[in-house]
This record gives sequence, C-alpha cells and structure tokens, in this order.
Amino acid sequence: MNTKTDARPSTKGLRFAAMLALTLGLAPFVPEPHILGKLRWVMGGAVGMQPMDWFDLALHGTPWVLLVIQVILYLKKRF
Repeated sequence: MNTKTDARPSTKGLRFAAMLALTLGLAPFVPEPHILGKLRWVMGGAVGMQPMDWFDLALHGTPWVLLVIQVILYLKKRF
C-alpha cells in the first residue's frame, strides 16, 4: 500500500511491465525468443522484411520499451 506517509515508490507498474516483457515480449519461447530473431534480422540489414515482420517486431518490442520506461520512472522516484 502506497500512502502519503510511505516514502517508497510503488512497484505495481514495474511488475506489470516485467510480466509483459517476459511473456509477450519473449513469446514464442522455442526454438528461441521471437524478439531475438527479429532483432538479428534487423541487425543483419533487414533484407526481405515485410510490413508484417515490422509489425511483429513492434508487437514483441513494445513490452520491453514499456519495461525500460517503468524502470526509469521507478529509479527517478526512488532517488
């Protein structure tokens, strides 16, 4: 419970973002996390990527961006 007298920032948003990143951000898990394959493709020049592949990258990358934002906000409130 985060009250006005409690000096600690809430971790609710941070936990939610971490759960999203570890589920949707990494799915499907086998044979490798999907986001890693897409990032390798982009780092290799993105040759042959279709609009659906870019959408897929955005879909699996958004939870990671949200997690980074939540970590920054948490650290900003904490310090």
